[in-house]
Amino acid sequence: MGKVIAIANQKGGVGKTTTSVNLSASLAAMNKKVLLIDYDPQASTTTSLGIHRQSLKNTIEKVVIGDANIKKSAVHVKDMSLDIIPTTIELSHLGMKVRSTELDEMYILRQRIEDIKNDYDYILIDCPPSLGFLTLSALHASDSVLVPVQCQYLAIDGLTQLLNTVHSVQKNLKVNHYQLSIEGVLITMLDKRSKAGWQIVHELKEYFQDGVFDTIITTNVAVQNAPTYGIPVTKYAPKSVASKLYKSLAKEIIKRNATQKV
Repeated sequence: MGKVIAIANQKGGVGKTTTSVNLSASLAAMNKKVLLIDYDPQASTTTSLGIHRQSLKNTIEKVVIGDANIKKSAVHVKDMSLDIIPTTIELSHLGMKVRSTELDEMYILRQRIEDIKNDYDYILIDCPPSLGFLTLSALHASDSVLVPVQCQYLAIDGLTQLLNTVHSVQKNLKVNHYQLSIEGVLITMLDKRSKAGWQIVHELKEYFQDGVFDTIITTNVAVQNAPTYGIPVTKYAPKSVASKLYKSLAKEIIKRNATQKV
């Protein structure tokens, strides 16, 4: 049964989409069957994998409200062991549509994912930069949450609010005999020349200890350029530093989960 990992942080610009796309691609490159769900109405993940939003028939929004079958909505990414369920701006209205039904709104995404959990090793959910309905329902659907944190003080400052939300979701899930753990904190966008950046790395590791991934994503031009070609950095520049770092992160996640299953 696949593990569902939400990639979440209510602050924008911390690397959620970049992490989602490149971690998914890296896991797929290691012979893992991966599904990526674009749960952000900005649809940056969809675009980053070269999918034209105008031509979409099935989206995650349609899946959740019951207008599309989740298995038939997964789009295969060429030459990779990776599928994606894309999205459009219409996803921003999902909360309103769900509340007009008799379904339990916080668990509706979880119910849909249950139908495909056995088909994948990992299911990653790219969450929007907020703590609204979409992120909350993604957390309720997940087994763990991966938190990208940019190497800036203000990015750290909002972590308390996110962690409080995670703790609240954990309590709700426990009532229904589900669990949500923190997969790890991923440090992103580190400028290795910056003393302030390394100070933030030190503070994060001191606070979260083993909860911080060993892999640190540094600033890199290749990872910024890859989305314009509709491919992950592992395909755009396979020998780049960024590609190696995301593969390192994928190895960490695989190793952590293998240890947990023993």
